[in-house]
This record gives sequence, C-alpha cells and structure tokens, in this order.
Amino acid sequence: MSQNQLDRTDKQILAELQRDGRLSNQDLADRVSLSPSPCLRRVRRLEEEGYIERYVALVNPEKVGLKLLAYITIRLNKVFRASHSPVSDFARDVQDWPEVVECYAMSGDMDYLLRVQVEDLNQFSRFAMDKLMQHPAVVDMRSSFTLQRIKETTELSIS
Repeated sequence: MSQNQLDRTDKQILAELQRDGRLSNQDLADRVSLSPSPCLRRVRRLEEEGYIERYVALVNPEKVGLKLLAYITIRLNKVFRASHSPVSDFARDVQDWPEVVECYAMSGDMDYLLRVQVEDLNQFSRFAMDKLMQHPAVVDMRSSFTLQRIKETTELSIS
C-alpha cells in the first residue's frame, strides 16, 4: 500500500499516534471516529506494512546531561583498497559510536552528515579527536554547534 492508498482515517491514525504513541486503542478510536476493533485492525495493518516502524519514548537530552548538539559533515577518502571500501567501513563503524544519534549519506561536497549529542565541548573534542579524525577513511570534518532550538519535531505532515 502506497501513501496514496492511505485513506483519511489511516492518515488520522498516523497523525494521532505521532502526537501520542501511548494512546489506548479506545482513545485512538474515539479520536478518529471508529469503534475499537476496526481501529486496532487498522493500526496492526499500518504496523505490518511498515508505516509505523516502532514506538519510542523521546528523552530530553539536557535532562540526561547531553547538553551539546553538534552537526558534523564528513568527507571520506574514496580510494578503494583491495578488500575494503572506505565508505562501507565508515558506515559500519559509525554504528558503534553512541555519540552519533543520526547519520546520513549526503549528496554534494561532503559524504556524510552526523548529528552528535554529547555532554559538553570536552566530550565532543574527545569524540572528534579520538574517533572521527582517527578513522582511516575520514579526510575532512566540519562541525557546527547549535545555539538555540527553534523547531524540533518527530511528526511528519501526512496529508
């Protein structure tokens, strides 16, 4: 089922669950004007078809001591050795770095964009110097630090 095949009720269900993933089935059914059984069937179908990937609790990073948010662009040395690809090595290694909360392969001048959440500038410096700059595939790294959160949401616009 493509996004175009979602009906109005499916879209309402997705919107409501994005706002509050802990809604009971009864509350969700009330909000989308369904009875509980058909609502639950729709939610299960949306889960099975991959529209709903998972349910999570969004933790406030500052409350757990992770007060510094940085975005880092990375450029890799793309020269291939006999059995190693720098791109695949980096993509594999970044999975093990807890400081990196998001990583995207990018078009343009840089190869990757990392979102890094750490305690402070000292922890960022250790991460950058000991992990990123020591990685054999990394040839350039540029970082920017957030000064103020203007907008942050996990809700996608589903119309």
